[in-house]
Amino acid sequence: MSDDHTRVQEFFAARAADWDSRFPDDGPAYAAAVADLGLREGDRVLDAGCGTGRALTPLRAAVGPAGVVVGIDLTPDMLQAAVQAGRDRDGRLLLADVTALPLRSRSLDAVFGAGLISHLPHPAENLRELARVVRPGGTLTLFHPIGRAALAARHGRQMTPDDLRAEPNLRPLLAGSGWRLTSYVDQDDRFLALAVREG
Repeated sequence: MSDDHTRVQEFFAARAADWDSRFPDDGPAYAAAVADLGLREGDRVLDAGCGTGRALTPLRAAVGPAGVVVGIDLTPDMLQAAVQAGRDRDGRLLLADVTALPLRSRSLDAVFGAGLISHLPHPAENLRELARVVRPGGTLTLFHPIGRAALAARHGRQMTPDDLRAEPNLRPLLAGSGWRLTSYVDQDDRFLALAVREG
């Protein structure tokens, strides 16, 4: 396992048990972001870096009983917290690395990634891997329940021009990875970037 993966696992393992209680009001933001994804009954969707599975319930509601919902995370403790919260009823949970997905090419209609991009060790390559498993015309949502400025303030930092989530950085990053950015919102109450799989 790479040092990047070890750091991510250690960071989230230490926070898994109380993750949901630290952010108890995020549910409506997750539901709104899933609604923006435009899923249909029967769609197949991946929650990449699903953590405690807060998106799984709205994802399941969007695709219905005929749809497929898969949550993948690198940290066993986060998946265990998802199971303890009963979210495994809404999707299949897999301990896996989103940078090397155990999924067939073009097997999904959409990918949802909450707080994901800042934890990708090689963003361009890793976004290409997400594109690999999505059919052409399928969608990607990069989401955070608060915007970039609010998140930086929460961590006592300033926003920097090299932030991958800044639109001037994100648009070409996605374009070089098989995605076309179609919508971008960065407000205090949410960050949401929607992209369509090219080709």
